[in-house]
Amino acid sequence: MRYRAASDRSLLVSFGPEIPEEISDANRGLVDSLTRKLVAARPPGILNVHPAYASLLVVFDPLTLDHRGVERLCESTEEIPAPEQRTVEIPVHYGDEYGPDLADVARHTRLTREEVVRIHAGADYVVHFLGFSPGFPYLGGLPDSIATPRLSSPRTRVPAGSVAIGGGQTGVYPSASPGGWRIIGWTPLRLFDAAADPPALLSMGSRIRFQAL
Repeated sequence: MRYRAASDRSLLVSFGPEIPEEISDANRGLVDSLTRKLVAARPPGILNVHPAYASLLVVFDPLTLDHRGVERLCESTEEIPAPEQRTVEIPVHYGDEYGPDLADVARHTRLTREEVVRIHAGADYVVHFLGFSPGFPYLGGLPDSIATPRLSSPRTRVPAGSVAIGGGQTGVYPSASPGGWRIIGWTPLRLFDAAADPPALLSMGSRIRFQAL
């Protein structure tokens, strides 16, 4: 683990490079493990933890802890067994009506629309972390053959349920928001409900399969 002060009340714990294509399963496992340890232990002074691909931002109360104290907690907190992860099937309506960027993805990859859909729905994905907006899953596992750059100019509003590709990643917009990923489909499945417990349907490590409708 490498440590760097991110502010007077936060510490960045890094396990490897932040470029998604270079993140190993081992590094993702370390981020997941440390996140679970800190959340389960609830050490005094730890206010929040924010996992990413190969790092964890730990926010703390500077009146209770300092950066070195957080480092010691990260190194000493007992291991928490990983929960068994279920596979979540996400039904998706693919096609130009639901995915306004499907044709662009097909042109970029030199594939047909049908081939893009078949490849996207045929892969196995894992949730690296949730971010950007509540419940938004950053999914690893997108086949290189359909990786497509983000839009040069983001949309001001992407409908909730939009299934999209951004570079070498794919994800689902849980709520309407701005966004620059290329939309290839739409799911009626609700990924985030503030009144539910837990509010997010998915969590770090969840396995995902897309099911073409």
